[in-house]
Amino acid sequence: MSSDSHTGQVIILNGPPRSGKSTIAKLIQAEFEGPWMNFGMDTYLHATPERYRPGIGLPPGAGREDLEEFVPLFYAALYESIAMHCAFGLNVVAELAHHDDYSRPLGILSDCARRLEELPVLFVGVRCPIDVIKERLPTGQNGAAAEIAGDPARWQEAVHTPGIYDVEVDTARMSLAECVAAIRERLEAGVASPSAFEQLAERHLVPVAADSYDL
Repeated sequence: MSSDSHTGQVIILNGPPRSGKSTIAKLIQAEFEGPWMNFGMDTYLHATPERYRPGIGLPPGAGREDLEEFVPLFYAALYESIAMHCAFGLNVVAELAHHDDYSRPLGILSDCARRLEELPVLFVGVRCPIDVIKERLPTGQNGAAAEIAGDPARWQEAVHTPGIYDVEVDTARMSLAECVAAIRERLEAGVASPSAFEQLAERHLVPVAADSYDL
């Protein structure tokens, strides 16, 4: 499903925790042609030293300015890794929860979009009503779910700002199979120009912390 036989395709699934992103990513890996590498919040969390967790999963309004300086760097490194995998012809699906609700705007999403500007990227908004998300929250959270916690309502609002996507799915109104089918259909039909990531790359200034680590 790549526009170039030598370049991998990227799918970024963006939505709040418990919206269904992880399951969609697994279905894409299982059903789409070719190898699809999964770069997700949970995967990156386990790669992050404990004292810097939850890293890229830092919740909106967490008030952790001691961690905020590292978040742009973590995202920059993650997206450069995505770009490198694609350069080798590997497809990448990444389930993330981008937001800019920190103690000050960091402009991370626009920086990430810039890092993939030469690659085919489908930016997918994964939506789910807040009441359904609350029902999906496990009791007695532990592990990754506990570290990437936060207020569900604040996640919901922050993650879908500015809400620029190539395609959107709703895991409460659509089955997971229907969500994956909609993503496949958009890939096969092609992304409109300018794509969501092309628009986002021009939206904000690049954060200094991440830009200092350009490769």
